[in-house]
Amino acid sequence: MPKPVVPEGERRRRRPTKRGTVLSEELIVRTALRMLREHGSAGLTARRLGLALDADPSTLYRYFRGMDDLTLAIGDALIGQALDGWRRTGEWRADLRAFGLAVHAAYVEHPQAAVLTASRVSGRANELAADEAVLDVLRTAGFPLPEAVRVYHAFIDTTLGFAALDAASLALPRDSLRADEDMWRSTYARLPAATHPRIAEAAPLLATRMVTSAYPTALEMLLDSAAARLGATRE
Repeated sequence: MPKPVVPEGERRRRRPTKRGTVLSEELIVRTALRMLREHGSAGLTARRLGLALDADPSTLYRYFRGMDDLTLAIGDALIGQALDGWRRTGEWRADLRAFGLAVHAAYVEHPQAAVLTASRVSGRANELAADEAVLDVLRTAGFPLPEAVRVYHAFIDTTLGFAALDAASLALPRDSLRADEDMWRSTYARLPAATHPRIAEAAPLLATRMVTSAYPTALEMLLDSAAARLGATRE
């Protein structure tokens, strides 16, 4: 049975650590993000996190129910990062595009954390604020409720799906990532037209495009589809 999380007002350290640090949920999440970036998911343990914070590992359980709860908080922090840089303009398509790109950028900035959290549902404050905002953008634009939910579902899953895919590539060892990217030039570009005519004719374009994220293109295609459905609804 998980331990109850101590309320915020009661769980603050009354004294700073030996390094003069006062623990908080935000500091723990920030430190966990740094450890994920430097050591990967295998390096994120309560013991190592405690050492990094100069605190007893058991102290973490005053802030989180366990490492999985911390994982959810990390994902929520990434969504919060996207929200911080997003401002609505009142034009639904521009607003969704800007927010989608902001979420994708926040996740690929922390690839190890993205791989760990993109598929999770936290129910935390930033996640709820993001979902409320996206649904409000769609409903304000005139999407009927079933269509708003349909577009919201596709938008969120497309954004997080590409974030996870692109982050997984960035999380690879450098040599592996370089080998994957070089494959488009070393193998695909050398296939003969006699056996692979379509790949052969597309090889120069593939070598350029396939080493970049397809998310901006997929996002525009999704927004085109949503706009067409909105227009049909109005007609």
